[in-house]
Amino acid sequence: MPPKTDLPTVPSLLGTAVQALGGTERTAQLTMASAVAHSIDTGEHLAVQAGTGTGKSLAYLVPSLRHAVESGRTVVVSTATIALQRQLVDRDLPRLSKALTPALNHEPQFAILKGRGNYLCLNKLHGAPVDDPAEELFDAFAVSRLGREVKRITEWSSDTETGDRDELTPGVSDQAWRQMSVTSRECLGKSRCPYGEDCFAERARVDAAKSDVVVTNHAMLAIDAITGIAVLPEHDVVVVDEAHELVDRVTSAATAELSSSSVSAALRRCGKLVEEEILDRLAGAGDGLADLIEDLRGGRWEELPGGAGSVLAGVRDAAWAVRSAIGPAERGAAASDPDAAAARTAALAAIDDVHDTAVRILETFQETDPAARRDVVWLSVDEFRGVVRRVVRVAPLSVGGLLRTRLFAESTVILTSATLTVGGSFDGLAVTWGLPAANPSRVDAALATGSEAPSDTGTVRWNSLDVGSPFDHGRAGILYIAKHLSAPGRDGAAPAQLDEIAQLVAAAGGRTLGLFSSMRAAKAAAAEMRERLDAPVLCQGDDATGALVDRFAADEATSLFGTLSLWQGVDVPGPSLTLVLIDRIPFPRPDDPLLVARQRAIESRGGNGFLAVAANHAALLLAQGVGRLLRSTDDRGVVAVLDPRLATAGYGGYLRASLPPFWETTDPDVVRRSLRRLAER
Repeated sequence: MPPKTDLPTVPSLLGTAVQALGGTERTAQLTMASAVAHSIDTGEHLAVQAGTGTGKSLAYLVPSLRHAVESGRTVVVSTATIALQRQLVDRDLPRLSKALTPALNHEPQFAILKGRGNYLCLNKLHGAPVDDPAEELFDAFAVSRLGREVKRITEWSSDTETGDRDELTPGVSDQAWRQMSVTSRECLGKSRCPYGEDCFAERARVDAAKSDVVVTNHAMLAIDAITGIAVLPEHDVVVVDEAHELVDRVTSAATAELSSSSVSAALRRCGKLVEEEILDRLAGAGDGLADLIEDLRGGRWEELPGGAGSVLAGVRDAAWAVRSAIGPAERGAAASDPDAAAARTAALAAIDDVHDTAVRILETFQETDPAARRDVVWLSVDEFRGVVRRVVRVAPLSVGGLLRTRLFAESTVILTSATLTVGGSFDGLAVTWGLPAANPSRVDAALATGSEAPSDTGTVRWNSLDVGSPFDHGRAGILYIAKHLSAPGRDGAAPAQLDEIAQLVAAAGGRTLGLFSSMRAAKAAAAEMRERLDAPVLCQGDDATGALVDRFAADEATSLFGTLSLWQGVDVPGPSLTLVLIDRIPFPRPDDPLLVARQRAIESRGGNGFLAVAANHAALLLAQGVGRLLRSTDDRGVVAVLDPRLATAGYGGYLRASLPPFWETTDPDVVRRSLRRLAER
């Protein structure tokens, strides 16, 4: 697309868009749009905190579209959630493109691009080898369900135009989807696949390359950065929405795992390609791994457990022997046989994963100083439906260096969210992204990457901006801290806390979103409230989360209790939600191996690991939970935190500085009276 000149200014385009979409001018939105435009012009990165109701999507899309049309280059917009991707592609961008076409003298084009595993693979659909069910699926019910889901995918394939998994409603299990999809490492490639011309993933990439704006997700950003292979179209501007999730999503994409099951899966895929003697060696190494981790307790490996070095070396060497025996992907009959080529490519991908993960774990412990290690290794012991799964995982201690060199050094980056400040500062998140602290005197923030400060901080320039919120928090909401309760313990809710919950929900007339630190706590509280109260109480797990939220929103007398996904995924404006109830400060689990490692790395350099890691984690999640209360300017209500530490602990002020400026009280009588008045409106 050739670049264009003499385009209208961003304020002018924003005014045109707002008028065409039937909205109203918002000062905060204009301020943000102007700041984004300035950042694009100067090349300086920008972090923008924009509260719910600001209209931040429009504020970054308008200058992004203008830049794309003016420069002829694509802008990448990355999100953390499917919901926001769908909002951008199905609602915001179509309306905005239509509204701005006359002013830009060009109809802006947009596309959505996901990882290859999100698209239906036509080669697998039409007969390429599929995966064997995992060991835990060897029971009649599971296999029958898997068959039904695969059949439904097959029927859907004749109707879909995109092959996008998210368009399959209702969805299917990961196990079923894997039967009909491939990862990027398993893919034959467009030129070698008999269905390459019609490939859904390839068509999505072609559409993305021709678009002004490409909407993707944080995982794709991570893959682009980690592999160094350009999976996204050429671009010079990246907008990261829901930026508070960026570090966790990149960390997840950079985490690898090794288990006896992954070795067995690689064996099955390689079974027909390698001599039995070589496979037996890998099978023996897998058995050795299973024996090793069966006798170990779950948790972080400070050092390699006794015997682990030789076992992992055995897995590494056996995997390499298998890989060498398979040879290049084009060897032999596979060059002309697509099914054989697909089987060979899938086998290589599986055996490479086993080999590379074993190597990565071993290399981690070659560094004798734990604080200087780049990766963290731990044994995870998970139980699902009575099946215990033991997996060795390896994850990066920090992703700041990766983001600094592969994201911020190559593009101008706009990072935005309703929640970016912790303790009243952007620094806590900025340094985890790989940006230098704006206030170097904040030693804990400067060390929060868990690694030495980068030597190139002077060349990485960024600005921050908090455009505020359209809500008058001091008049619209109350922050109630139940200071009179005892600090929560590990044995579930105390009787006094359950009494407090019952009194608050009764005063609110239902209308309560209960956010709990664990599913066990949520279910116990829901069961108790059903005994004590006449009003309906729903609990996460009773039905699909979306269906529960819909039922909650439809009936003002209903309450909904749940855990993590509800802290960030509920948008219920109006009188159906007037009380957000939080059972305790959402600190990470004290045995979380990755966060503990990051915390200790900071402490080894003289920083406050608790504040930089645990408190920052809690502050972000607490702010997200509190943000469920006010979703429109007419909303009124109470946030009740049943953890007295928010008022009494030394870190309480730090956490409260991350929250909106509600009117605060510790008086339960004041709160109950306020809730009753709201219920009578």
